[in-house]
Parts: sequence; structure tokens; C-alpha cells
Amino acid sequence: MDYFLSSTFLLSLLQVIWIDILLSGDNAVVIAMACRSLPPHQRKLGIVLGAGVAVGLRIVFALIISYLLGVPYLRIVGGLLLFWIALKLVQGEEDGDGHEVKASDSLWKAVRTIAIADAVMSLDNVVAIAAASRGHPELFIFGLLLSIPLIMVGASLITSLLTRFPIFVWAGAALLGYIAAEMIVTDPIVLGWLAGYPHLVLPDPGHPPLDLKPVGTVLYGAAAIGALIVIAGGWLLSRSAARKEA
Repeated sequence: MDYFLSSTFLLSLLQVIWIDILLSGDNAVVIAMACRSLPPHQRKLGIVLGAGVAVGLRIVFALIISYLLGVPYLRIVGGLLLFWIALKLVQGEEDGDGHEVKASDSLWKAVRTIAIADAVMSLDNVVAIAAASRGHPELFIFGLLLSIPLIMVGASLITSLLTRFPIFVWAGAALLGYIAAEMIVTDPIVLGWLAGYPHLVLPDPGHPPLDLKPVGTVLYGAAAIGALIVIAGGWLLSRSAARKEA
């Protein structure tokens, strides 16, 4: 009982809550973007299913996290997949409502998109929560459970913004591109290459097996380029689609 009232436990608890608030936003953006075109009566169901998928994947990753972190190319593949998802979501916005899709079919398509994106993004979320928990399973479980209402509330708020202001769809896609590029430059293969240039890396115990991370200029520069790639790619795809329709 004394441990749960100790300053160390309370500090770890606050860190888990703060990390959950920060990182659940990414999942909420994906869920909101995937569900924005659903009929109003299905949006809540899509958000609930999407949040369930997100948390379920976090639990699965928690069980196999030590293996996944050391797999070369995993983050590269995940980052490229996230780029593809971001471009598809932007394309969906540009396609408009000119085609009819059965409501149930579109719901499961939204859930499938959420599942793929969350499978890519949940890895970093679990790592961050596990690190903040400092080996205490009760904190880790609390962090996973707390993410459920945070994701659902965040997704509901963001969905209302996306339906009112389509510009936020592009902002969400850019965020996914930003995250995708971050994932790629923190892959063990890329870190191994950067290690040959000592001024480009810093020590970081959170990135096994190399225990390195890119310096801020490399990490955030690559992430910004990733966001620009999605915006430019989405614009070119929308122009191409407009020409075909014309």
C-alpha cells in the first residue's frame, strides 16, 4: 500500500496518463478519418469498433513487444504502409459522394482501415507506456485501459471537425505522413546506417538492439518531409483523378 502512495508510483502514474493523452490522439485521428464518410447512425459504432481494435492491438503487441522491436525493416514496412493509408484517406476525401456503397460494407471497410493503421501505430504507443510503467504490470494495464475512453472521445471530437471542415482531413493525412517518416528513420537498419555518422545519432536505451536514436534535425526533418510527401502526393492524385473525370 505504501508503494501506491509513494512519489515514484504517482510520478509513473502521471507519466502513463500524459503519454496516453498524447499518443491516443494519433489513433483517434485514424479512426475519425476512416469513419467520417459513414452514415451518421453508423459513426458511433465505427468509433467503438475502431477503439476496440486499437486497444486490442496494443494488448497483442504488449505480449510480443520484445521480439518486434528487434526485427529489422519492420518500421520501414510499417512506415510505407502508413504512407499508403494516408494517401488513400486523402483520395477518399477527393472522391466525394459520387458512388454508393452499402452501409454495412463501408462500416467494415472503415474498421479494416483502422485495423491496418493501428497495427502500424500501436507499436510505439505500447513501447512508450511500457517504459513509463517501469516494469510494474498494474501501471501498464492501467495505461492500456485508459486509452479506450481517450481514443473514443478523441475520435468523436475529431470526426465532428472533419465533417465540418474538410481541410482537417489533409491535416490528419499530413500527421500520418509525419509519423510514417519517424518510424522509418528509427528502424534498426536505418539506425545502423546512421551510426556510421556519429553526428547524426544519439544514445537512447529505448531503441534496442542498437540503443540509438537520430538527432532532432534528422528525426524531425524526415518527419516534416514525410508530411510534405503525403500532401504533395494527395494533391497529384486528386489532380489526376479530376483529369480522368474531365
